Amino acid sequence: MIIARLIDNVWATRKADSLSGLKFMLAEEISGTNEGRRFVVVDIISAGIGDRVIVSTGSAARRMLGDDNIPVDAVVVGIVDSDCNLD
Repeated sequence: MIIARLIDNVWATRKADSLSGLKFMLAEEISGTNEGRRFVVVDIISAGIGDRVIVSTGSAARRMLGDDNIPVDAVVVGIVDSDCNLD
């Protein structure tokens, strides 16, 4: 899993049918060896811009959506509540 901060919304009016209804956001990794890397995540827990979040990736992310065939590889699965010296 990855700790990241949500930095913006990503709007896609045209996308694969299997992605309809999903909320996309731009995240920036805030700890680890890839700190600063930006990537698109699907937000299934109604997090918001500025939130520090836990992101699941790969097949685990698709399982969170209930369908291994959805072309997604990063999903927000939690919001970090405590200051764990991540900044």
